[in-house]
Amino acid sequence: MSGVKDGGRIRSGDGTEAVAEAVAVPLPRMRAADLLPTGTLGLRTRRARAVLSALGIAIGIAAIVAVLGVTRSSQSALLGQIDRLGTNLLTVASGRGFGDAEAKLPVDAARMIRRVEGVLHVAPTTQLAALNVYRNQKILGGQTGGLAVRACDQSLLGTLDGRVGRGRFLDAATSSYPVTVLGFEAARTLGITRVDQDTRVWLGGHWFAVAGILDPLVLAPEIDRSALVGFPVAARMLGYDGHPSRLYVRAAQGRVNDVSGLLAMTTSPAHPEEAEVSRPSDALTARIAVAESGAALFLGLGAIALLVGGIGIGNIMVISVLERRGEIGLRRALGARRRHVASQFITESLVLAGLGGGAGVAIGCLVTAGLARSRGWDTLIPVEALWGGVATAVVVGALAGLYPALRAAGLAPTDALKSI
Repeated sequence: MSGVKDGGRIRSGDGTEAVAEAVAVPLPRMRAADLLPTGTLGLRTRRARAVLSALGIAIGIAAIVAVLGVTRSSQSALLGQIDRLGTNLLTVASGRGFGDAEAKLPVDAARMIRRVEGVLHVAPTTQLAALNVYRNQKILGGQTGGLAVRACDQSLLGTLDGRVGRGRFLDAATSSYPVTVLGFEAARTLGITRVDQDTRVWLGGHWFAVAGILDPLVLAPEIDRSALVGFPVAARMLGYDGHPSRLYVRAAQGRVNDVSGLLAMTTSPAHPEEAEVSRPSDALTARIAVAESGAALFLGLGAIALLVGGIGIGNIMVISVLERRGEIGLRRALGARRRHVASQFITESLVLAGLGGGAGVAIGCLVTAGLARSRGWDTLIPVEALWGGVATAVVVGALAGLYPALRAAGLAPTDALKSI
């Protein structure tokens, strides 16, 4: 039957009309369930190359997570130290004298400071100039090890909230005899690890028995590197003249600023500008700021490593497109559309970056935990670093795979099939 097509109808030669049913040809679709197996085909067939590509991302993410975790853990440890030791300890000194010796303060400085409202404890100390401590009298005089000799009384330990690691501290009896207590670093430098009746050091031309060794004093490192003797024996045998050179002041927590403002004038009314007042806990706080600035540098290096890893994924994906031109052409000839090809390579890039990001987060957590354990810190890793590390890796993978995916989608089937 001949006829003329008129829209959706066919007019026959005898004038009758027949309706032609339009047959809709469904467009090819890729199901979500097919996307992952198809997108990971290249990774599963080239496993070694996939591992090396993901390694670049893993290194960058691991560096970022480890830096954030170590910084948070160390900050927590420092803040814990500050909380335990308190921020209400103040020191008063008067510049430096000859060499490294501390200059003298007025004799009645400690007595005057005790009268200031808000002062809880005062501990005067004096660095005895030109005196050093040695393991024995045969060591040359110039080999001091950076150790000092200081005179103090029994109030020092309570004011600094210190602890005796071995032995005992000076008391009213031992302060009058040639007895010394060593700071933690001083004992380590001298090679003294035990305290008994035979343990002694050569100090100021005399033998001094070692009564105790202090635990580390974070807020008073100068005490850590000193041999401590009592004021009476220092006056009788070591030339102590009654002038303190450094005062430790423990103030009421709510009155620290008020006390700090009065200390210089109270210590030396005639020359208050010569009295230097400081808060040792500020040094710990400064360490937190230094750690944060150092962390910013390492985060930048981690970001550079992540960028290099992303570029590596991009290069691998471009090579993969060139190697699989025949596969791409065949899929296009069988009905795959451009977006299907693009989604395949984008998926491959995302999976590659996601695996690298997950591995990097795991490595960063292990590094943080190991370092924190070796330093005695609590392991603290920001939650943002965990999910943010994987998310950042996925974003980098998406950007790295965008150009190769568009290039693969743009290949004409006939040109692609020529490579088969």
